[in-house]
Amino acid sequence: MSDEQNSNGVPAPRDETGEVIGVRKGMFGANNGGDTSGYGGLVRTVTLPGATPRPYGGWFDEVADELEGALEEQDLLPENAIEKTVVDRGELTFHIAREHLPTVARTLRDDPALRFELCTGVSGVHFLGDKGRELHAVYHLRSITHGRLIRLEVSAPDSDPHVPSLVAVYPTNDWHERETYDFFGLIFDGHPALTRIMMPDDWQGFPQRKDYPLGGIAVEYKGAQIPAPDQRRSYS
Repeated sequence: MSDEQNSNGVPAPRDETGEVIGVRKGMFGANNGGDTSGYGGLVRTVTLPGATPRPYGGWFDEVADELEGALEEQDLLPENAIEKTVVDRGELTFHIAREHLPTVARTLRDDPALRFELCTGVSGVHFLGDKGRELHAVYHLRSITHGRLIRLEVSAPDSDPHVPSLVAVYPTNDWHERETYDFFGLIFDGHPALTRIMMPDDWQGFPQRKDYPLGGIAVEYKGAQIPAPDQRRSYS
């Protein structure tokens, strides 16, 4: 297998004309302290992949054609539901307008030529530089019938962190959406019981957001008080 194909033998084009949303300095992007990684002089752009032109290659075109046709049959224009289609690193991702997410997911599940029966989870991402769409939710869908794997991605602004829940379509998303809410603050409208799943119910903030403070919070573990990370050791 060459580097230009994924495990399914699908060509893996990569669009280098993506959208630059920021510049990252050092290994971890820290800007409020010394960089102890040894890569303090490293400067990289943060780029999101751009839309991939047709043809996508392999079965990707077949899935895209079937999805677009099925949406049209439901009187939903594909260009209104699908914001862009990205093929990057051998993976197919449909970026979906959040208000149309349940319709697209149900279509992918039920259409006989698609049959993405399983959602293996939802991941949260926080891009501070992606203004107006800082919060992303990424769903991983698998077709057991056809042996295929795709992703759906939706975005929401920090100021309005709402996306529709997919628990009614994929019940396995129940705990995954709760975890994404717990750590990123994404509110999944329609979830049957959207409560924290890892952090205490009265926890303030969302620990995996990029603007969440590192350190400064003492942790209690089995009765012992553990100093906050920024109080344990200084590199200055």
